[in-house]
Amino acid sequence: MTDTPAALREAHHADVSGGWLRPAVFGAMDGLVTNIALIAGVGGGGVSPRNIVLTGTAGLVAGAISMGLGEYTSVRSANEQVAAEVAKERRELERHPEAEARELADAWVARGLPRDLATQVAEAVRRDPEEALRVHVREELGVDPDDQPSPWAAAISSFLFFSIGALIPLLPYLLGATELWLTLAVGGLGLFVAGAVVARFTNRPWWTSGLRQLLLGAAAAGATYLIGSLIGVPGGL
Repeated sequence: MTDTPAALREAHHADVSGGWLRPAVFGAMDGLVTNIALIAGVGGGGVSPRNIVLTGTAGLVAGAISMGLGEYTSVRSANEQVAAEVAKERRELERHPEAEARELADAWVARGLPRDLATQVAEAVRRDPEEALRVHVREELGVDPDDQPSPWAAAISSFLFFSIGALIPLLPYLLGATELWLTLAVGGLGLFVAGAVVARFTNRPWWTSGLRQLLLGAAAAGATYLIGSLIGVPGGL
């Protein structure tokens, strides 16, 4: 079988700028950890299964809305900041094109390009204002002005995956179980699986990624369970 060089394949990198993967991963993990810890806390305090379901459901809805709104605001604000910097760079290119071309050449020289070649390329780039803007923004800001993440994609992804993650530890109670340990076990399994799935995108060993998420969730659940046990609820309301 012929090993085709990656550079000759049309898409040999994962999409890291679409704006959905990071909030999806963060949302699912946050949903799992938040509701596992929340259920462990109120369960440790001795509340009834009915109130655990009520608490977990409220945590799911409130957390999903908060995550969605937070991601939308965060990504949109970041995009607006990039747009403001792009506008600033556009003004500089219009007012001081020679100085900007020298700045670009200096950056390439610092990377090891010969001065004559760097100057020649910078002058060639300068002839196309839009391409010059893209190149300067990439070099100076480290971003692609034409490939910014979508705030809506981030918000919807975060909302949906938080909801899915937060639902997992609630399932045993929704299906009629009354034992707290069963919910914690299901939530722990969800954390391990979610961590293993994340490893698919990062090329890390699936079991170390899964174990890491499990340990983090266990720490959160242990802390809230301890606090719930210390505070307690009289009569197991």
